[in-house]
Amino acid sequence: MEQLRRDVEAMQQSQDALRKDLDELKKQLQARMPPPPPPLVQSIEAVVAIGDAPVKGVRDAQLTVMEFSDYQCPFCKRHADNSLPQIDKDYIATGKVRYVFRDFPLESIHPQAFKAAEAAHCAGEQGRYWDMHDRLFANQQALAVERLMDHAASLQLDAAPFKQCLDGGKYAERIRVDIAEGRKLTVTGTPTLLLGMSADGSMKNVRIMRGAQAYTLLKQELDKLLVESKQ
Repeated sequence: MEQLRRDVEAMQQSQDALRKDLDELKKQLQARMPPPPPPLVQSIEAVVAIGDAPVKGVRDAQLTVMEFSDYQCPFCKRHADNSLPQIDKDYIATGKVRYVFRDFPLESIHPQAFKAAEAAHCAGEQGRYWDMHDRLFANQQALAVERLMDHAASLQLDAAPFKQCLDGGKYAERIRVDIAEGRKLTVTGTPTLLLGMSADGSMKNVRIMRGAQAYTLLKQELDKLLVESKQ
């Protein structure tokens, strides 16, 4: 019996040592693991003003979607090509969403994006902002300054005021303001979408989604917000 007791104690000690080794190995593995990715949708405590940013859709729509974007960003083009047309058809055209575009050119990696953003605003002076927006994304490999004049000609814009606007950097400060506002809202890359309930000249109950997301995911979040807006 005494021998059996000693054998059991030895076995328990061995199990305890093994358990400690396993716990230590687990800690080491956890330390080496990358942090988990942030959630796809995050709420931010902010009431976001729209100001005089370009808006597509009716001003009194229930929801507001605000995109921070870069005309030279391939992921922004993916959003413009794949998701935005569906949002336009199902939500903007039906009066449920007003869509707001804010400029966030990543100048360090997309040197042509800033001037392209200026070109869109210069076209906006002639009532063709969204036409230029669509054309710039459709021709993302042709954003050099001299090509911007070609895009203006294709849209049949009055060339002289467009060129004067573009050469004079009329909207450069406005774009800088958008960049600063985006940073305050934790925007670090493009595209970044803010989804929220419309208020007078602003949006509230804001969710933030980063990157070019599939339309099905955007639709899911927009439908949730529509339900909440009616409660």
